[in-house]
Amino acid sequence: MQGPLCWVDHMSLDNETGLDPPGIRLRPVSGLVAADYFMPGYFVWAVLIANLARIGYEEKTMYMAAYDWRLSFQNTEVRDQTLSRIKSNIELMVATNGGNKAVVIPHSMGALYFLHFMKWVEAPAPMGGGGGPDWCAKHIKTVLNIGGPFLGVPKAVAGLFSAEAKDIAVARAIAPGFLGNDIFRLQTLQRVMKMSRTWDSTMSMIPKGGDTIWGGLDWSPEEGYRPSKRRKITNQSEVKFEDENESLVSNQKVNYGRIISFGKDVAEAPSSEIERIDFRDADKGHNAANNTCRDVWTEYHDMGIEGITAVAGYRVYTSDSLPDLLQYVAPKMMERGSKHFSYGIADNLDDPEYQHYRYWSNPLETKLPNAPEMEIFSMYGVGIPTERAYIYKLSPAAECYIPFQIDTSANGEYEDSCLQDGVYTVDGDETVPVLSAGFMGAKGWRGKTRFNPSGIRTYVREYDHAPPANLLEGRGTQSGAHVDIMGNFQLMEDIIRVAAGATGEELGGDQVYSDVFKWSEKINLAL
Repeated sequence: MQGPLCWVDHMSLDNETGLDPPGIRLRPVSGLVAADYFMPGYFVWAVLIANLARIGYEEKTMYMAAYDWRLSFQNTEVRDQTLSRIKSNIELMVATNGGNKAVVIPHSMGALYFLHFMKWVEAPAPMGGGGGPDWCAKHIKTVLNIGGPFLGVPKAVAGLFSAEAKDIAVARAIAPGFLGNDIFRLQTLQRVMKMSRTWDSTMSMIPKGGDTIWGGLDWSPEEGYRPSKRRKITNQSEVKFEDENESLVSNQKVNYGRIISFGKDVAEAPSSEIERIDFRDADKGHNAANNTCRDVWTEYHDMGIEGITAVAGYRVYTSDSLPDLLQYVAPKMMERGSKHFSYGIADNLDDPEYQHYRYWSNPLETKLPNAPEMEIFSMYGVGIPTERAYIYKLSPAAECYIPFQIDTSANGEYEDSCLQDGVYTVDGDETVPVLSAGFMGAKGWRGKTRFNPSGIRTYVREYDHAPPANLLEGRGTQSGAHVDIMGNFQLMEDIIRVAAGATGEELGGDQVYSDVFKWSEKINLAL
């Protein structure tokens, strides 16, 4: 049984520094093989690499920018000089290919990482790469972001708060003994929590923009979302409607802005009826964990029942209060993370404060580069229920348990409800909600805004999910799922055309199936 425990030790980072633990050194693989397959038969970038090869790309004209996704973005440079290597490789490719600019294709967290890179590369040394204010304009033609969680994901909050998301919560409900004490001999979820809370990168995924973006106690941009209503919109002109039948769930008000609620009654109650006790200054009380827990210590073991009760007593958390919640339950993690990431909205982007790297991966606290000829695509799947808000309960009393769990017994009243197994879902790619993947492309960066002062052209390209027709099709050629979309034929065609020289206009501009433009209009953000 030492195998899994050894793996956890090696995957964990130092809880004080966020870098290598003593005596352990784990590094990412380099080259195109770094992420072609996750494991035999399970592709990630392999399909795209093969298709690019068919139109003439080869090893010297393609570069896989592998980075250690556990580290904070700035620490990838501190430890491995990853940002410097990306800068050098792009410069080399542009110089050896007749000055043709690079097409960059980030996926998932890579979209945030490259946002950070574009600020780093132009910022003066030693904090930045010293490339000067026109580096991006000279070297980058297009950025094709696939499934980019630009404004964070609620799923990350559930992971940091209770080491679970919907799939883990359901597994726990079906087979409680399995996650309680099987794979790692003792307390699997505690070990997962202990490990993942050392990964500073996970804090880049905490929802950004607060209640302005994600909604408050009584409103959310996605209010009135109807899962059964699908339509395709091209360049914001509605082309066709599918399934005009009103869904039963549309008659129910879902408070998506309440990202964590303790109890279904709290999730549904009028805000005026919710009695709350502020947890922020509450005394955490006496540490009650006994010594048998110490080999799977989590920061919850430093909290007494008073602290746990205070968290539950606040009843409901919106995006504004999530950083405070995580600061309260995981102070060591948030102390490290707050040095590298920020989750607000800038009042004045010209304030010298925003020249610090902690703001560079938050699109609401940083400007895109001065590169008017560049194009930025937001490309992501839609049509899959995606985690947006959670109903929690206190765990069964036990000294070694994580004290909070998703309440999998909470379900909606209708078959088509947005609430299943304690999780409210909206439209998205199963991991990233539409709002996070699409808002910046649809509104925040569209045209000349304070976040996009040079007017870089932005396009939203959505891919409506269709499950595989049969087993022979594998993971599906029309999948919109967060990773499986990397084998989506339509996405592949769009990328290949851009890599061959096409512009966003030549692709047909926007391709939208969701309500991303309607939802974006509801967000009152100064542009």
